[in-house]
Amino acid sequence: MSESAELLSGMALRAFRLNGQFLQVAEGLARPSGMTAAWWQVLGAVLREPLPVAGIARVMGMTRQGVQRIADLLVERGLAEYRPNPAHRRAKLLSPTQAGREAIAKIVPGHQEFADRLVGELGVEDARQCLEALQRLSAALDRLAEES
Repeated sequence: MSESAELLSGMALRAFRLNGQFLQVAEGLARPSGMTAAWWQVLGAVLREPLPVAGIARVMGMTRQGVQRIADLLVERGLAEYRPNPAHRRAKLLSPTQAGREAIAKIVPGHQEFADRLVGELGVEDARQCLEALQRLSAALDRLAEES
């Protein structure tokens, strides 16, 4: 196997492991609020502004169908609502309800505490470098996907 193939495999395997680790942490942080990591992820995507399901999927790197299923559950549980979309009649906007915002607010203290511990473990500069490396890797993958 070539060095580039080994590097790709190593990056992919580490990314899969990181995904699992982040999901495990997120599940633990979300559980006290009665949410799951996936619910938190979708609801968190619309805290600043309502988005259509397809927009959430693009931002989060999820499938539209997966986001739709979670969005419908959030609406059913009163944590989010669908609103009219002036740009597209059929693609409604998902928006958090007050109950959804309150559920997210319950996660914030644990999230902050874990963030402080993680950055304390890595150091601020190393944490920044990790983020920058992940951003560069993601951007490179986006560019290569556009070419194919």
